[in-house]
Amino acid sequence: MLNLMTSKSRAAILSRIDGSRLYDLSVEYFLGMPSFQSLGDPPYQFWFTHTPRGTGVDDPLGVGRAQNDKVSYTGDAISMYTHTGTHIDSLNHFGLHGRIYNGFRADDALGDHGWQRNGAEKIPPIVARGVLIDLAALKGVAVLPDSYGITVADLKAALAREHAELEPGDVVLIRTGRMTVWPDRARYEANSPGLTLEAARWLAEDKRVMVVGSDALAPEQLPSAHKDNWLPMHTYLLAQRGIPIIEVLDLESLSRDRVYEVAFIAASLRLRGASAAPFRPIAFALRKR
Repeated sequence: MLNLMTSKSRAAILSRIDGSRLYDLSVEYFLGMPSFQSLGDPPYQFWFTHTPRGTGVDDPLGVGRAQNDKVSYTGDAISMYTHTGTHIDSLNHFGLHGRIYNGFRADDALGDHGWQRNGAEKIPPIVARGVLIDLAALKGVAVLPDSYGITVADLKAALAREHAELEPGDVVLIRTGRMTVWPDRARYEANSPGLTLEAARWLAEDKRVMVVGSDALAPEQLPSAHKDNWLPMHTYLLAQRGIPIIEVLDLESLSRDRVYEVAFIAASLRLRGASAAPFRPIAFALRKR
């Protein structure tokens, strides 16, 4: 669905930017941050590889104490699951009946160094119209209840409340209010509210949106209401519709300012063959047409 983005569509949305109102929709990365660890994936880790005092003692370049005291050097490294923090899922993240999007199979397209198809390096920079659908505000709550399933009726009601309409090629930003409990891991990670499969189908098929994002750890109802599929919305959007998914968005500032239509601008790291990549979305409020 990212093929809906064209030079004309990018130029059209950029021409409407209100440069005075910019919103960063990403979260910070830090030790102990909430992340998807229930299947054994690693948490975010950070450590120093060089510190000013350590360099003075080790003298790795052999320049002597006086120069190390003069030149203060710090270096660091990180390690994490690619689905940590604000990130975008690649189309190889989930498959259905043994095939990822466009019918590729692991036997043919998965090597020792990542997928040869649909990897994170294939995700282009995204410049498009973004539409906030504020479900928490619709319900008059700070955050939707655990495991709440967002219905088609909920989406329509929220859009009507905002006087907004979806258009083909939009980036949909689902606010559940989950970011109001960030960074409380126990509350943020468990039993996310999110889209039902029917609501995802309405967005993909009826409205032909290009990307679906959420402020939750996953943009779908957890645990799944479908006994035969533990993540039905992921398999549907990624494997069947070719719609990337953005997770762990911070939509609180947009909600607070009641900004429902934005220029959405973002790019991910080009991690070859990966199933996701860190994502830094920026939103600009728009001037009226």
